[in-house]
Amino acid sequence: MLRDAPGADGDREEKSVSKAELELVAEGLEFPEGPVAMSDGSVILVEIRRKTLTRVKPDGRVEVIAELGGGPNGAAIGPDGAVYVTNNGGFNWVTRPDGTLAPHGVPADYPGGSIQRVDLKTGKVTTLYTEGGGRALRGPNDLVFDAAGGFWFTDLGKADDERMDIGHLYYAKPDGSMIVKARSGLMTPNGVGLSPDGRTVWVAETRTSRVWGFSITGPGQIGGSTDRFAAQHRVLGPLPGYQLLDSLAVEADGRVCVATIANGGITVFNPQDGSFGHVAVPDAITTNICFGGPDMRDAWITASSTGRLYRRRWPRPGLKLHFNA
Repeated sequence: MLRDAPGADGDREEKSVSKAELELVAEGLEFPEGPVAMSDGSVILVEIRRKTLTRVKPDGRVEVIAELGGGPNGAAIGPDGAVYVTNNGGFNWVTRPDGTLAPHGVPADYPGGSIQRVDLKTGKVTTLYTEGGGRALRGPNDLVFDAAGGFWFTDLGKADDERMDIGHLYYAKPDGSMIVKARSGLMTPNGVGLSPDGRTVWVAETRTSRVWGFSITGPGQIGGSTDRFAAQHRVLGPLPGYQLLDSLAVEADGRVCVATIANGGITVFNPQDGSFGHVAVPDAITTNICFGGPDMRDAWITASSTGRLYRRRWPRPGLKLHFNA
C-alpha cells in the first residue's frame, strides 16, 4: 500500500492500495523493461536478456517484433510511428538466491551502447547513434520525446566490481542528424521524463535515489550551472534507507512516479512539496511504469526479476505522451 512520508499531504484514496489490486498480464518475460501502452490496448516493451522488442497483447499473448542484440533497455514511440530504443549493450546475468534474475557486470561480447529505430510494420532495425558529445555511448537507458519530436535520453554507463562510469543526459533527433550531451557528471542516470508544461526534464539517479529537475531552455539545452555543488536545480529525494531508483513516468498533474528497486514498487514524488509515497509491487526489482487507456489511468508496471508485466488502476491519470501508434 502507499504510505505517506512524514509531512506528506497524502491522497486518502491511495492508502487503500494493495498488491491484490495488481493484475498479472504476462509472465515468462526475460527481464522486461521500457513498457509503452499502445492505442490498440497492447503493450510494447523490451526484454533485456532476450534482446528483443516484444508486444504483449491485451489477452497476455506475447510476440517478438524485432531482435535487437546487446541489451535493449528503454522504448518510446517517435513522431514517425516507429519505436526508438535505448540499447545498453548487454549485461552478464546472475540468478539470485530466491531464483529471480538480475543483471551484473559487463559481458565479454559487449559491443557498446546505441540508439536504435524499429519499424513496427517490418521489424527492420536501424542503428542511429553509437556516440555523442565526443564519447562513445556506454549504457543508454531510458528516453522520452518532446513536442518538437526530439528526444532526451540517459546514458547510465557500465559498472563492474572495480569501476563505474560517470553518466550523462543527452538530446537527439530521430533522423540521426543531431545528438548533444546536455548534462554530464551524473551518478547512474536512469529514468527520464518531462513535466506537463515541457519546461522541466526529470532524471532519476539509481544509486543516489534522487530525482533531478533540470529547466529546459531549448532543444538539448538546460539552464543553470553544470557545477554539482551549485544548488540551481530541483531535487526530489533522496529516499531513506537502501532504495534504488529506476525508470519513471509523469502524472498529468506533474507528480513523478519512479520505479524503485530493493523496496520494490513505485515511489510517487510530489514536486510541489517534496513529499513522496510508495506503491508496493511483489518484485524487489521493479523497473518501469507507463500509463495508458482511455482515461490514462491504466498503469503498466514491469516486475523485471520475476519476468512479469502487471496492470492496475491508478488513482490519477498519467501524462499523455506526445506520440503513440
